[in-house]
Amino acid sequence: MTEIITGLDLSLLEILALLGAIALVMARWLPPAARSRATITAGAVLVASAIALTATGIRWQMLPVLAGAVLAAPFAFSPLLRRRTGRPVRRARWWLALPGSMACAGLIAAGAVAACAFPVPVFPAPTGSFAVGTRVLQWTDPLRPETFTADPLDRRTVVVQLWYPAQDSPIDTPRAPYLGRTGDEARTVSEALARATGLPGFLLDDVTRARTHSVFGAPVAREGRFPIVLFSPGSSGVRTQNTAWAEELASHGYVVAALDHPYDSAAVVLADGRTITTETVSSGDRGKDEELAAGWTAVRAADLSFVLSRLADLDRADPLTGRLDTGRVAAAGHSLGGAAALQAVRQDRRFTAVIDLDGYPHGPVSPALDRPALAFTQAITPDTDPRYLPRLSEVLERGTATSYRLTIPGAAHLTFTDGPLYLPPVPSIAGSLGRTESPRVVTAATLAFLDAVLRETSADLPSVLDAYGDLSVHHPDTTR
Repeated sequence: MTEIITGLDLSLLEILALLGAIALVMARWLPPAARSRATITAGAVLVASAIALTATGIRWQMLPVLAGAVLAAPFAFSPLLRRRTGRPVRRARWWLALPGSMACAGLIAAGAVAACAFPVPVFPAPTGSFAVGTRVLQWTDPLRPETFTADPLDRRTVVVQLWYPAQDSPIDTPRAPYLGRTGDEARTVSEALARATGLPGFLLDDVTRARTHSVFGAPVAREGRFPIVLFSPGSSGVRTQNTAWAEELASHGYVVAALDHPYDSAAVVLADGRTITTETVSSGDRGKDEELAAGWTAVRAADLSFVLSRLADLDRADPLTGRLDTGRVAAAGHSLGGAAALQAVRQDRRFTAVIDLDGYPHGPVSPALDRPALAFTQAITPDTDPRYLPRLSEVLERGTATSYRLTIPGAAHLTFTDGPLYLPPVPSIAGSLGRTESPRVVTAATLAFLDAVLRETSADLPSVLDAYGDLSVHHPDTTR
């Protein structure tokens, strides 16, 4: 399959197949003088593009298109064949042909709609001055037992993907695949994500075809020490779920370290080939689920602190030596990961700031948050959990550092992930900002906050953030 054309969500071959199928159905309704030529041309284009798609990899969305064309073909070509053999040409009356043409057209339209609803994600080009490199690491904490297993000798292991400012690579250098280091890993993760969301696995097949803008193992940029952003994904989320966000930050001079949390992330493929799937399942009881979520949040917060310690070790013996600024570190997370980031910052003095991407603050609210925070929220509707904003406001208002809550109009929960790039554009699922605007707004606001608190830029942060949504500023509570 050739490269997807942004905006159309189809490749050139797919567009040709679609046009050939449409023309084949419409040929029946053309004037007699144009009918034969249109049928032959449409058939030639359709057959050639279908053969090419089969050779390069055909997407499931194209199957209804080809089915519609196959159903239409006998009726389109039969008059031509009868004329060539000298037999009388018989054509169905229009009122008999119309339902069949409409059925074929419906199949073709269904394929086109499916291609738009579930496209191959096209990642926005990073706008910063750095190229982006990536690598995957696996670390085991010898001091923490794995609480999700019964083996007393099992120790907590995490998989971490880094995105970092890199030197430019040749244009023809392969870009990193999405969702995994290899195609097999990407498919494993894709299938697990589909199961976690209750979707048929084939609907996310195209996600594994995507290529990002990162280069595996690219040499790190030569100049400067780069602030660090640690990222925890949402419940059943995976380390790659915010790749567009991570690449944009890395292009602007940040090192992003995103975690897979084994037994919580949908699927974690370890270095030895084992795959660990999620075991964090809600009970259906609100009180019990809050207790479970608080426990999972605590494990994730400890994972974040552990990874920060290992990053400090990397700065002493690694290609990143001299490039990691472990004195300027932000914790970030989406959903349950946002709760983990808030908890990690309250417990670990090494973190400088925190970003919560639409996460409900599970667990204790003490000690008070004493470092700058930016909490994104989706658009608040009558369906929003009524406990959410009061709980989040409590955490921010108790803080002894200035914090910000930014509500993005038109945003849904998955707006703060890569979801809008490949999920159906349904407002309740991916928001109403669109595939391009969703990552732009979230990354721009994130960068404004990080630049202000980690790099101490002189920009008026409230004025900048206010341009992206409805801003509430929580000033330090000096009475605590």
